[in-house]
Amino acid sequence: MGCDAVIRLESDALSQTELDDQADAVHAVLEDVERTLSRFRSDSELSALNRDERPAVPASALVRRLAVAARWAGRRSGGLVDATLVQDLVGLGYASSRDGIPPAPLDAALAAAPPRRPARPNLVRGYEHLTVDTRGRVLRPPGVPLDSGGLGKGLAVDLAAEGLPAGVRYAIGCGGDLAVGGSPELRWEVAVRDARSAREGHRLALPAGGVATSGIDARLWARPDGSYAHHLLDPATGAPAWTGVVAATAVADSALEAEVLAKTALLSGPAGARRVLYGRGGVIQHDSGRIEVVPALPVAVRLARGAVLRAAA
Repeated sequence: MGCDAVIRLESDALSQTELDDQADAVHAVLEDVERTLSRFRSDSELSALNRDERPAVPASALVRRLAVAARWAGRRSGGLVDATLVQDLVGLGYASSRDGIPPAPLDAALAAAPPRRPARPNLVRGYEHLTVDTRGRVLRPPGVPLDSGGLGKGLAVDLAAEGLPAGVRYAIGCGGDLAVGGSPELRWEVAVRDARSAREGHRLALPAGGVATSGIDARLWARPDGSYAHHLLDPATGAPAWTGVVAATAVADSALEAEVLAKTALLSGPAGARRVLYGRGGVIQHDSGRIEVVPALPVAVRLARGAVLRAAA
């Protein structure tokens, strides 16, 4: 899906050969997701679904899971993470993978960008029309395509982690999405890359869960008219979102949830990003180059706060 994947497995119980077999199994899961969900492959099931003019299309379990995730992500983000903006992406020049293509200079793009403002949901929320029926079909109005994007990467590493046996400590990354776990008594240290220097900007520590970074720097290009575009769109306009945040990193219980939180944070602008990341913590990288760390609340405080919010609702 236009990115590299990295697999790291450790175990005191399994032999090197057994670990190699598990790594092969993880690789097979990632390859299956690539073949099935890549928007950049004309032979993928997702591309076939997007071409299909029927309102109800029989789909594999993986495509159905993506459709459910896309609807959930739209609702979880208040409409900011909309996986149905494919036509807008293609119109901006993102019709094929940009893997291997150097991005445009970030500072030049920021200097030419319009005034910053948080993204807004579209009045017509395409993801609300995505459903899966009891016959295993994906339902959506004809002409409403679906983009796997970051959701597909989060799904991929979560699926791969689900298949690992007990006793295997793992870190599985796909693009900016990472699933870690397998040893509750040990913590993974996850480096967050500085969007400007590519060096380590901060380090997060967690025993298990998902970490995801969403940023405008890696997929940034100059358009024929001299303007700059990236792949994170404002659903209200279908244009690239320039919010004052160039990258956001989120921590969650899964890579898919972290992906949605990170993208929501970036699209919400600096103040909104702090609200989105509050609780589990994360990192905000501002247009100015400043790296802001949002600290995680202790688990007991998060649980108590969640109970209060549920009671209030």
